[in-house]
Amino acid sequence: MKILMPNHFPLQGSGSGIYTMNVALELERAGHEALVIVPEHQPVHDYPFETRTIIFSNGQNESPELNFNFPTFTTHPRSTTTFYELTDRQLRAYVEAWRRHMRAAIIDFQPDIIHAHHVWVTPFVASESGLPYVISCHGTDLMGFGRGPRYQNMALTGARQAHSIIAISRQVRADVIQTYQIPADKVVLIWNGFGTDHFKIIPDATKEKVLAEFGLAGGEQPLVSFVGKFTDFKGIDVLLRAAAIYEARLPGVQTVLVGQGELWDEMHALCASEGLQGVHFLGQQPQDKVARVYNAADVSVVPSRIEPFGLEAVEALACGTPVVATNEGGLPDFINDQVGALVPVGDPQSLAAAIVAEIESGSKETKGIYANQYAYERFTWTRQVGRMVELYQDAIAATA
Repeated sequence: MKILMPNHFPLQGSGSGIYTMNVALELERAGHEALVIVPEHQPVHDYPFETRTIIFSNGQNESPELNFNFPTFTTHPRSTTTFYELTDRQLRAYVEAWRRHMRAAIIDFQPDIIHAHHVWVTPFVASESGLPYVISCHGTDLMGFGRGPRYQNMALTGARQAHSIIAISRQVRADVIQTYQIPADKVVLIWNGFGTDHFKIIPDATKEKVLAEFGLAGGEQPLVSFVGKFTDFKGIDVLLRAAAIYEARLPGVQTVLVGQGELWDEMHALCASEGLQGVHFLGQQPQDKVARVYNAADVSVVPSRIEPFGLEAVEALACGTPVVATNEGGLPDFINDQVGALVPVGDPQSLAAAIVAEIESGSKETKGIYANQYAYERFTWTRQVGRMVELYQDAIAATA
């Protein structure tokens, strides 16, 4: 089977990009062919599947196809331009670029089906192709629907003409049905997966070694990790306010933040104003480094205000690390007291108390092995992509 996969974001730096990369990798392993189209600042050729790029300007690259940076719903480590601030002319150019690239790929690659990512522009273009297509709704597109009225007709057309929409959590599934007003039987729950090549228990990823890799000491003290974009809905400010509480309870505790985004400077300022002593900003890191951070941590934290799924939580569990997360969005689908704890949204006191409880109880030792097994039984890409392939086959058969 040949699958064309357009995504509005690069394959690194965003949850949906990593999702697309891993789905394409798993499809190739299973004997299928994937062609991925993504925005970038330069051509990308270092994947085992074919990748084509729409070149956007970052102010430094030469001869971009579009003279603005690729737009985002919230933020991206390499772009803070949003869909909502594009001029009408830029928006038209954006849609036409997707049309050109997707039409060329359809002619050259001759896909059996299109798997579009985000209920946004690419499914709308897919609806013009005459090919069967499915969509993965990643949740930020649902946020964008209310904020970007210029995109609503395209999103609705793409959603309503799709064979199916893949929802990554129960909450996203309910929101898709309500937002796009489509029949419930068109919306299929398939959770995110994680990359087993990276996210696993790594025996040599001790606190001492991993901290040393970032020029830090203190391997004998508790370690808390956060991984995610520096944007408001990720709740990093809540974590930093919680850190002001748990630093007093856990002398010497360190907190490492992996990621970048629009709130980078603001979070540094908040860290300073709270007088935090053990917080370290590690910036954006490749997946192998992220996996080592998860392994080293005593507990990983997902303090999101809104969280369509929470891939960071699954990745941490796969690394044998308990997770404290908010009782929001997709997180309650799989975080429970056997693998961590759930806390109310926006509550630094509850978040701090749960982090302290996990560390003081030694839950890394008591919950870690089960957390790893739990993730591998439910959330591998092999399992999730197998269900996607069945959905592709149904869509192709329905249009035959």
